[in-house]
Amino acid sequence: MKQKIYQVDAFTDTLFKGNPAAVCILENWIPDELMQQIAAENNLAETAFAVPGDKAYELRWFTPKLEVDLCGHATLATAYVLFNHYGAEGDIIRFSSPRSGDLSVKRSEDGWLTLDFPKDTIQPDYPSDEIIQALGKRPFGCYKGKTDYLYIYEEQEDIEELDPDFFRMSKLDGRGVIVSAPGRETDFVSRFFAPQAGINEDPVTGSAHTTLAPYWAEQLIKTRMTARQLSERGGYLKCEIAGNRVYISGQAVLYLTGEIELP
Repeated sequence: MKQKIYQVDAFTDTLFKGNPAAVCILENWIPDELMQQIAAENNLAETAFAVPGDKAYELRWFTPKLEVDLCGHATLATAYVLFNHYGAEGDIIRFSSPRSGDLSVKRSEDGWLTLDFPKDTIQPDYPSDEIIQALGKRPFGCYKGKTDYLYIYEEQEDIEELDPDFFRMSKLDGRGVIVSAPGRETDFVSRFFAPQAGINEDPVTGSAHTTLAPYWAEQLIKTRMTARQLSERGGYLKCEIAGNRVYISGQAVLYLTGEIELP
């Protein structure tokens, strides 16, 4: 059986920047084991699988090692594919995630895509000696969200200079570690590490901004913010707090259209 596959660079308007995601639009669900094998073969941070439903596309995301609860850049990439290659009508695509509920992506006239995601709830936390050793520098603010840790530093340079010990970090519970600080040219900057999920450093992490945006909205006393993720590839995002939701906007660029052979 042949299956179309797309690879899209998300949260960027420039090829080879942002975060690459693979997208498969299926007619019906295939076995979980097969989706995991495809994700491992792609060896990208995430591969998204979507199936059309009555009122929304059902959507799931896989890293090379496991299925995740929520993925921003692969959702953005899936919407890009549906808008540009599957003739999706209107300006909103609705998704239903078995792990994260109802999601949507809205297209604006200038080509930006806006994710409508649930806002994370964070609680103060205390960093263990293990995480301080893994990061190499003690943060001054520490929090725990639904799936990730959030560590706050004083300056953008602190984030740029971090050189984590991923072996130590892989022993931590949770999906990953977000590090963040005020930005020089944006409201805030961040990096995201998730060796326990098979991704040492994610290029641009939309879902992490469901944690970052509420934190910085409170600190900066504003509901609309700009953000940059400081990975090697880099990415630019706009965030807005709207009640218990976070709107996360970005651009996307098609890299590859192909076909894979399924057993």
